[in-house]
Amino acid sequence: MRRALLSAAAAALLASPAFAQGPADDIDRAVVRNGVAVLQALDKVTARVTPLEVAVGDSASFGTLDIVVRACQERPPEAFPESAAYLEIFDRRVEGGGEGRRVFDGWMFASSPALSALEHAVYDVWVEDCREPIENG
Repeated sequence: MRRALLSAAAAALLASPAFAQGPADDIDRAVVRNGVAVLQALDKVTARVTPLEVAVGDSASFGTLDIVVRACQERPPEAFPESAAYLEIFDRRVEGGGEGRRVFDGWMFASSPALSALEHAVYDVWVEDCREPIENG
């Protein structure tokens, strides 16, 4: 009984806002902006996985997809590792030409690829990492 009360008290203390705030929260909110997104692309038909390195502001082609990287960020080394990239993905396989139909627009997270995923019948794209920090100044 006493052990259960101590466990409940410890859980309440850890969940309290006063305990959660502090220097670690400042680290978690800090991000390092990077100049290159490291992606993986999968062709589901051929089972071919292709690594892609795309500079922020540039695009890469994979199959009928055009992948545009708008931002790539990661947490600083002293925080829990997480990389995220803001991607716009277009499928050129559209009747009548044009730049293609937008099939994805948003953030993708390396640690949780299913959280915000490209839903495409033939291709998968996911973020592996961000690299080459952009110097401020």
